[in-house]
Amino acid sequence: MNRPALLVAVALTASTGLLLTACGSGGSTDSASDKIKGADSSGAKASASPSAPTSKDRAGRPKITLPKEFQANFEGWTNSDPKLQAILDDGREELRSKYAAIIESNPDSDAVAFYNSGSSLKSAREWIKSFTDTDDDLIGKVTVSRPQVHINDTGSGVLFYCVDERKASTKNRKTGKVTTTPDKPESVLQYRERLDKTSQGVWKNVSLTTVAGGCR
Repeated sequence: MNRPALLVAVALTASTGLLLTACGSGGSTDSASDKIKGADSSGAKASASPSAPTSKDRAGRPKITLPKEFQANFEGWTNSDPKLQAILDDGREELRSKYAAIIESNPDSDAVAFYNSGSSLKSAREWIKSFTDTDDDLIGKVTVSRPQVHINDTGSGVLFYCVDERKASTKNRKTGKVTTTPDKPESVLQYRERLDKTSQGVWKNVSLTTVAGGCR
């Protein structure tokens, strides 16, 4: 069963990982002001992961909960600049919202809509639906690390990070069949996001490209 490549020229089978075909919406982050120096390198050593934001938020950010059967561990997800930390926080919850929507079998998740807009929201829902259509759940864990973030010349946030899926699997809800992610460099993806800040102060994802093996 093939998962659809979303707006990018990547077409890998479901057996090669959870997100390897979860790519691109609304263009690329490769303009001059969106590039991050050393984005394809290993980056600095990660620090301990911070806890998830609380549900009490004046912007109405949703509380996103993942079950113990699937863990998304964020390492080094801190920045001394409060403005950049805000982008990291919303970027983290955007990814967690998509995992939660797959697990809840809910492509129309309000949390996904909260953190995505325009074509990014459309492609996110299509990607989630590719799991729900085949009745697949997520188990195991992913490690999300090496975040690099800045605000570009137009005021948009630019966020690059790595997702290691090698300890994650899909599990079919009906048959119980587990499909593991191969232990290969291609199973470590680089996410490249552009985010715009809303009037409520939320950094919404408007563009996403993923590069399989981009974090070697």
